[in-house]
Amino acid sequence: MKIHHLADVQSPNIGKNTQIWQFCVVLSGAVIGENNNICANCFIENDVVIGNNVTIKSGVQIWDGITIEDNVFIGPNVTFSNDKFPHSKVYPQEFLKTIIKKGASLGANATILPGIVIGENAMVGAGAVVTKNVPANTTVVGNPAREIKRDKE
Repeated sequence: MKIHHLADVQSPNIGKNTQIWQFCVVLSGAVIGENNNICANCFIENDVVIGNNVTIKSGVQIWDGITIEDNVFIGPNVTFSNDKFPHSKVYPQEFLKTIIKKGASLGANATILPGIVIGENAMVGAGAVVTKNVPANTTVVGNPAREIKRDKE
């Protein structure tokens, strides 16, 4: 495990060979697996699970209720949300669960709305706004994201 001296990592649950770069904040409840690369300027909240062999590029915030499985790529400035009806100082009893399944890739600046499942080996194009589940082995692009390709499973 390599944690940059300018990162604020409060979680004891960081797997071996994971790198966390400068200006990252990882809250105490987060669980992060092995052999991950979390680039600069990322924020990871408490109720977050990140698998193994995950790349999270710079500028990504991962909020409560988000699970990222193994071998996932999260491009720079991907935006997650966990509340469909956000208001200042008004919180849901439980945040919606978002799951990024193993092998999925999310392109730069994609936006993932709450309660979404991105299927295994799916590809979300740069800048896409994902408003509904993405099936396994499917590529989606645009706003709202629409399917352009589905590989054989």
